[in-house]
Amino acid sequence: MAELPDDLPRLRVIRDYLDRQIAEIDTVATYLGLLRAEVRQALARAEGPPSRQRSMRRAKGACGPVPSAGLSRPARAGTYEVQMMRAPDDPGDVVVHVAGCEQITGTPRRMRADETRALLVEPGITPCLICRPEAELGIDVA
Repeated sequence: MAELPDDLPRLRVIRDYLDRQIAEIDTVATYLGLLRAEVRQALARAEGPPSRQRSMRRAKGACGPVPSAGLSRPARAGTYEVQMMRAPDDPGDVVVHVAGCEQITGTPRRMRADETRALLVEPGITPCLICRPEAELGIDVA
């Protein structure tokens, strides 16, 4: 590591500079994650006709409106919740729900629609089979 100066003014300038750099990197990482999700969706569309299983799921209304059954409390439109299913010794899955789903346990994290879209295309992320957040968002997760 580099040798740091002893005086407070220069140390504060260095700290502030590093804080700005980290904030910029986080912004770029978020943007690249969203862009990667869009590219994956475009690839899926461009790769050809859907498989038989995906066709059957779509025929059953996978891209239709979210059913009201399964919602225990009123959901705000466009809000979603992520439930971590991880124990210290078990990697488990991450489950995405429409806000208000009765299947949510523990303390979920609320997310916006754009964050949820990006998350649903990641490996290890599972949409809830009851509230179907991917259907509300118009995403085909296979």
